[in-house]
Amino acid sequence: MSKKILSANFDLPDSHALRVYEETGGYRAIRKILGTPGDEIIEEVKKSGLRGRGGAGFPAGVKWGFVPKDTDQPKYLCVNADEGEPGTFKDRQIMEQNPHMLIEGILICSYAVGIERAYVYVRGEYVFQIQRLAAAIAEAYGSGYLGKNILGSDFNLDVVIHRGAGAYICGEETGLIESLEGKKGQPRAKPPFPAVVGAFGCPTVVNNVETLSSLPFIINEGASAYAAIGTAKSTGTMLFSVSGMVEKPGVYEEAFGVNLVEFIEERAGGVLGGKALKAVIPGGSSAPILTADEARNTVLDYEALAEAGSMLGSGAIIVLSEDVCIVKALQVITRFYSHESCGQCPPCRHGTYWLARIADRIENGRGEPDDIDLLLSICPEMMGRTICVLCDAAAMPTESYVKKFREEFEEHIRLKKCPMDGAPRLLGIE
Repeated sequence: MSKKILSANFDLPDSHALRVYEETGGYRAIRKILGTPGDEIIEEVKKSGLRGRGGAGFPAGVKWGFVPKDTDQPKYLCVNADEGEPGTFKDRQIMEQNPHMLIEGILICSYAVGIERAYVYVRGEYVFQIQRLAAAIAEAYGSGYLGKNILGSDFNLDVVIHRGAGAYICGEETGLIESLEGKKGQPRAKPPFPAVVGAFGCPTVVNNVETLSSLPFIINEGASAYAAIGTAKSTGTMLFSVSGMVEKPGVYEEAFGVNLVEFIEERAGGVLGGKALKAVIPGGSSAPILTADEARNTVLDYEALAEAGSMLGSGAIIVLSEDVCIVKALQVITRFYSHESCGQCPPCRHGTYWLARIADRIENGRGEPDDIDLLLSICPEMMGRTICVLCDAAAMPTESYVKKFREEFEEHIRLKKCPMDGAPRLLGIE
């Protein structure tokens, strides 16, 4: 097991409390950087190799560097705590178990970039996590970590929680900003990018909860210490949400570079009931599926999973055992993306609908022989043709499911029913 950075305090009694966070070195990082030029902090984050943990994997320090330095406009930080990707449940653990780590990360980013107001956009269903975070923010204000003249300096920062209303599309950074501004949650065309024209038309940094929570370690221990963990291009650790047909589903912190199947076996207890591994979805529902053999031959980092034809995404690992119906899994996923499409772009509005409709009729015994190739013909017409990547998020897994498990689709059509009626449901989004 690798060094714990993000989950080090999770098992401590009252780990969410300010007292416990301070006793374990909390808020030492913000004290350390006060008075340091922001550019130096941005460079340190760049040297650490920290990449965004929300799904895109873009280098955090590079993103901060895009924000204009000489501007009369206010700058904002939007913390993406929407966590709408099916299979992902690690940001909620941070907000629940160690919210002050997130607050200190917000402080570090805001100080480095010159931000005085931060918004934490949280999915509305996270009621308990919102309560925990709100209590921690109140503690931070009461102890001088937030507000005016923080710790006696000239640094000011206010943090505001904004509850979302349960739309997957608001996890996309510009859809999040639109929602924050009180508009319908629809992605914006880019450019301009949020770093230049973001919230309220002003320069904005959008970072994921886990990304920001990694910052106290980087500041306290140094960029080189962080970069020494993991692999050359995927540095540090990540919180992996493991679900599906495993003995011990949960959130596990691990350094990048570990073998995917070994990780499932050693940390999550292996496949449920000792059954054979059929496939793995390695990065949330939008990631292309890996067969068991592909999973055995890849490791958990951004480059290796891309080379394997999938992606790390949000680190949500969904395990499928031998008795899981792939067609049923596709039916569930396509139904989700069809429901969550904002409808702004025709390829997404129509494409997700047709994927869901075709997958549904194959699963329910009404499929025609041409339906398989019809699915494969629709996917390329969806990818790379829309404002955001929700359309791709539906098309990429669909294409991979059909190509890698075509025989299951053919069997459904030939038998005119699902041959695995009663198979386990594992995605929880029906």
